[in-house]
Amino acid sequence: MDALPAAAGTDAPIFDPAAFRLTEQEAALTARARAFGQAVLAPRAARWDREASFPTDNYRDMHRAGLLGICIPAEEGGLGAGFRAYCLTAAEMGRYCGATALTWNMHVCSTLWTGALTEDLDLAPVARAVHRARRQRHYDRILRDGAVYSQPFSEGGAAAAGGVAFGTTAKRVPGGFLINGKKIFASLAGHADFYGVLCTEVREGDEKLSRRDTLYLAIPKDAPGVTVEGEWDPLGMRGTVSRNLVFRDVFVEEDAALMPPGLYFQAALRWPHMFMTLSPTYMGLAQAAYDFTVKYLRGEWPGMPPVKRRMYPTKQIAVAEMRVMLEQTKALWFQAITDAGLDPSKEQVLRAWAAQHTVMENAAALAAKAVRTCGGQSMLKSLPLERIYRDARCGSLMLPWTAELCIDRLGREALYEKGEADD
Repeated sequence: MDALPAAAGTDAPIFDPAAFRLTEQEAALTARARAFGQAVLAPRAARWDREASFPTDNYRDMHRAGLLGICIPAEEGGLGAGFRAYCLTAAEMGRYCGATALTWNMHVCSTLWTGALTEDLDLAPVARAVHRARRQRHYDRILRDGAVYSQPFSEGGAAAAGGVAFGTTAKRVPGGFLINGKKIFASLAGHADFYGVLCTEVREGDEKLSRRDTLYLAIPKDAPGVTVEGEWDPLGMRGTVSRNLVFRDVFVEEDAALMPPGLYFQAALRWPHMFMTLSPTYMGLAQAAYDFTVKYLRGEWPGMPPVKRRMYPTKQIAVAEMRVMLEQTKALWFQAITDAGLDPSKEQVLRAWAAQHTVMENAAALAAKAVRTCGGQSMLKSLPLERIYRDARCGSLMLPWTAELCIDRLGREALYEKGEADD
């Protein structure tokens, strides 16, 4: 395994290590991710967007750099990043290629959830030992072979938002499970080596599916009965290749479990910040929109004539307003990812929803203001701002915490305590 790039290049960190009191690990990971993003991700980003093709080359390089194992525990061969360290690192990646960072999140969660997060949850000693043995198989594939995992959530209903049980089902059969169902907007479809599928166990005699029976199973891409369907030609995040996944009587062994039975349901209730991991990509895009605007107005964007536009008051006011919005977004989001942990308080959960909403909406707002401020040339596909604008617009739609759902939950939970109802 090659070492991560050691230098941070020319871009300043999104979160200054001294000002935000980052740990040594966080400072090192973010610096190296920034160098990797500048050297590897940025030069290729336009290609994945133009072709709506998956960034396979990026994943090969991330494997060599050790980034596929960022959240695998250090004692099991990975980099051992916790939740905040991963989020900060992913923001730096998203700054240079939104599609790569967003799909990387789907992969990383298969290790974050099964690693540090699961260690926080209640689990009998024997079950924990079995889980650790099973996850080591997955970790070995990632570290040794560069295996890529995905995490398809959406089914077109309320399941991905946590409202009802997943419609994709798992029925116990000798030696494992039979999986049936469909996932839509399944990022990495056709390109992940394993699909980490959230599904509901069908129990004999139960007429209704229950969220308590959610299973998290790793299905090999070439398992009989797995098909990828549909076209992929979206507005933004084109390199995620989020086509439909269909499972028809797909058999997986019991050891395919990424989490023990019942643990995902416990995690969703007790570790809700686990659903914030899409937001780092958009924190990075917000920074990227601001970075481009400053360099462009200073006449410093590579490949462009060194024409300065910074002397106009309207441009200065726009940049000032962008900086205010960026700093507000960073401060709230940093506090929310710092809050993350087991059994957060009501205030911490409210802050997490507020931060998620703020990042997703403000990334789009900053990109829109950047386009207006930089002017007509910024709409050219030869420059990254046009892509940043389209990618950023997609954030508010991301399940399980869309911008609309965050507002809905914030209003309700702020006004009601647990168990309260109106007469």
